[in-house]
Amino acid sequence: MGLLECCARCLVGAPFASLVATGLCFFGVALFCGCGHEALTGTEKLIETYFSKNYQDYEYLINVIHAFQYVIYGTASFFFLYGALLLAEGFYTTGAVRQIFGDYKTTICGKGLSATVTGGQKGRGSRGQHQAHSLERVCHCLGKWLGHPDKFVGITYALTIVWLLVFACSAVPVYIYFNTWTTCQSIAFPSKTSASIGSLCADARMYGVLPWNAFPGKVCGSNLLSICKTAEFQMTFHLFIAAFVGAAATLVSLLTFMIAATYNFAVLKLMGRGTKF
Repeated sequence: MGLLECCARCLVGAPFASLVATGLCFFGVALFCGCGHEALTGTEKLIETYFSKNYQDYEYLINVIHAFQYVIYGTASFFFLYGALLLAEGFYTTGAVRQIFGDYKTTICGKGLSATVTGGQKGRGSRGQHQAHSLERVCHCLGKWLGHPDKFVGITYALTIVWLLVFACSAVPVYIYFNTWTTCQSIAFPSKTSASIGSLCADARMYGVLPWNAFPGKVCGSNLLSICKTAEFQMTFHLFIAAFVGAAATLVSLLTFMIAATYNFAVLKLMGRGTKF
């Protein structure tokens, strides 16, 4: 059987849920990491320019921002690798499940991948093994490595819980910038508020961004409005929103992965006769 025919039959049994989840994962992680990195850089510039004149006041903040940017590099690398592994696991377990139900014709690739799960023939004799197709051997080795769907379910479940915290933390800068933007709108349209323009301020100290002894630490009135009109503020605000959307897309992809992997594992465990884990 040719390689093209093998790939065509494997695509017939493609795990569409895993494919969609992989696309969402890659898109979400790229959006979160790329936009988050640039948004942190923009925040650093805004703090340096408008909210503090003393480097010692925001030195700790800069160190934290740089640390988060390095974490973003590692997060991007990890998720792209783990997303590829989950996609391979999706092909692996979906093929085994459809083989159990009898609606998936096993190919050389399918036999190699499902040998570990379905307990296929362990020996063909020395002559048969000598004549085995190289692609089947590669797929068989891959099947042995991916033959633990229960571990993937556990890891994905733990990763989803961790990413829930990341998703919640990504909403914090959006909240801060939204409050600042709302204050600027009140300054721009004073008829909509009863407070005086001079008392409307954005205080970076109250959010823990700067220490309480930082000077000036806050910007009020028309000065704040001028900051909100700058390209740096507008771009940083929108970048944080995009990073938040990316975190949400990644969370949805992890939930999809977890549901699909749990279903396949349950089917293989309960209905896979001779299944080994």
